[in-house]
Amino acid sequence: MKKVFNLFDLSQKVNYKTEILAGLTVAMTMIPESLSFAILAGFPPLMGLYASFIAGFITAVFGGRPGMISGGAGATVIVLIALMKSNGLEYVFAAVALAGILQILVGVFKLGKFIRLVPHPVMFGFVNGLAIIIFMSQLEQFKMVVNGEITWLTGTPMLIMAGLVALTIGIVVFLPKLTKAIPSSLVAIVVVFLLVFLLGIETKTVKDIASVSGGFPPFHIPNIPLTLETLKIIFPYALIMAAVGLTEGLLTLNLVDEITETRGNGNRECIAQGSSNILNGFFFGMGGCPMIAQTLVNLSAGSRARLSGIVASITILIIILFGAPVIELLPMAALVGVMIMVAIGTFEWASLKIFNKMPKNDVFLVILVALITVLLHNLALAVLIGVIISALVFSWESAKRIRARKFIDENGVKHYEIYGPLFFASTTAFTEKFDVLNDPNEVIIDFKESRVSDMSAIEALNVITHRYHKQGKKVHLRHLSADCITLLKNAEAIIDVNIMEDPTYKLVIDQL
Repeated sequence: MKKVFNLFDLSQKVNYKTEILAGLTVAMTMIPESLSFAILAGFPPLMGLYASFIAGFITAVFGGRPGMISGGAGATVIVLIALMKSNGLEYVFAAVALAGILQILVGVFKLGKFIRLVPHPVMFGFVNGLAIIIFMSQLEQFKMVVNGEITWLTGTPMLIMAGLVALTIGIVVFLPKLTKAIPSSLVAIVVVFLLVFLLGIETKTVKDIASVSGGFPPFHIPNIPLTLETLKIIFPYALIMAAVGLTEGLLTLNLVDEITETRGNGNRECIAQGSSNILNGFFFGMGGCPMIAQTLVNLSAGSRARLSGIVASITILIIILFGAPVIELLPMAALVGVMIMVAIGTFEWASLKIFNKMPKNDVFLVILVALITVLLHNLALAVLIGVIISALVFSWESAKRIRARKFIDENGVKHYEIYGPLFFASTTAFTEKFDVLNDPNEVIIDFKESRVSDMSAIEALNVITHRYHKQGKKVHLRHLSADCITLLKNAEAIIDVNIMEDPTYKLVIDQL
């Protein structure tokens, strides 16, 4: 049980005061974000809070690492907007539950390790893009609806909003210089709340977004026809939601690993996230995933255990059940100020300093991934494109590394000593190394410093040996590794290379 419920491991050092205060701070910042994205998607506002409670609690207890916060995240909700408009809420619930099943399968089959394929420049772009999204979303709170049109605040309302935001930022920045006993974000929220309440200042509050009052998440089976046609409708959305959630979750897990200098369990996080989304689908939640902004709020408040996430989720439930009248009075300016500081802290400013030291390809990757993240709000697509471009650049650079050292020995045999990997991208450069017409009757191609990697490489060997055969010349392939020889043997049904190991010279001889 200790491995699952680390919270109750008595040998674990847990600062209960820090964890509880961090959890309260996280809950305050999560409420407006979850409400905003639920409204944006056309869902009932409480769906966002239910998702934050369910996802937050399940992943806090069973997730891949302590300190990481999950909730009703905009990254996954945006995926479902089109499904909501075209098919309605019941299909959304079904898609969320199906996404959870897909995420559990990723964890069960231990596919979370593939997050290691994400290069560091892509991580930079992902984090920077998220920071910009967090910041830009706060600007929406400086707007209001007048006669059905959205306009910027002006005059006194704008000055009050800006002044309260500035006060919040000031407290968050300067309070830690005096004391770190209480999270500065929580102090800022409380101070601004009391200031507005006691002085009767007119400003935008949580209630202006939506009501947060309600009951316990109701059990609800999605009312959809159980047909193949339904599956065709919801599966694409579920797949994208699962990919987005896992991508943001595993990248956030890696980020927390770096900050805390510890190591989480990606596959366990996939299973926990999937389980929370299945529950979301049946308990009126809009689905969720790890939230990088709230995670950073949590870590900056000093949390390093699971307790803060549990406190945050239970706090949200208590607010839904009992505390709505108070929370609805919270000034949005306080929450905006905290989130702006989160955005500033999230942005990898170090990436700007080393732009002139990074390879141009990496700089391009950082900018491209950040732009896709900001413009499309599709984190999975941004990361996927980044990984593909990184792989292509790596292949191109590796292809340029293939070399051939040539010489003729005392017996008149020409040697080609190959350096670098032989794979699909380097086959053209490889075949251009050989002078078939002018070479002597016997040629040795030495792969001691090379490696035959794929079927394209085998076909390249077939092309070369066939060219020499047409000229009546003999080719020896030397120092092929065991797996390369196996590849060649497996290819006999496809290509025209025959293999025979020379017992004297240990050569693999092509008998064409």
